[in-house]
Amino acid sequence: MPARTKTPDRAIAPGPTVLAGMILLAALSRLMPLPPNFAPIEAMALFGGAYFARRWLALAVPLLAMALSDVALGIARGGTYVEYFTTPAYLPSIAANYLCIALTCVLAFGLRGRVTGARVLGYSLAGSVLFFLISNFAIWLSASLNPAYPACSQGLPACYAAALPFFKTTLLSTLFYAALLFGGFALLRERLPALRPQTA
Repeated sequence: MPARTKTPDRAIAPGPTVLAGMILLAALSRLMPLPPNFAPIEAMALFGGAYFARRWLALAVPLLAMALSDVALGIARGGTYVEYFTTPAYLPSIAANYLCIALTCVLAFGLRGRVTGARVLGYSLAGSVLFFLISNFAIWLSASLNPAYPACSQGLPACYAAALPFFKTTLLSTLFYAALLFGGFALLRERLPALRPQTA
């Protein structure tokens, strides 16, 4: 009876693990003392949407990383941050942040297989505008419940006008983190051939 040939074990693709690790590190950078609105939210959503071959991972990983960083911030900062998540007036704003991540991931599907510096720049601008519009619309919706945003109780245009100074920081942070994530992954792909094909 001929001996059976042992089928070699499939190597675990490193791509998804590396992508998830980079996104998680970006999310946890929120624990650092950063300027207001300077956050990796849009950049990590763009990065996940562009590189995860499985679309459910492209959505799930940035959302989970955001949730883990929120928990970490709650532990690190205590009262004020926990209060933010337990105050009904802030719930629309919190939900809007997670909605923006999901929508930006879907937007970034247009980058799949077509990542270039110019396209990342354009998508970073689009993602920042999307975040600005949705997040401030949510703040306007909850303005009557939230005394922290008096301008928004005067109407939606006034709410957007009051938020304009923060848009610059949002855009700069998205560009900064996009450069780190997309640029860092490009360097890793040059050194690790296993990362060069489309990841899974």
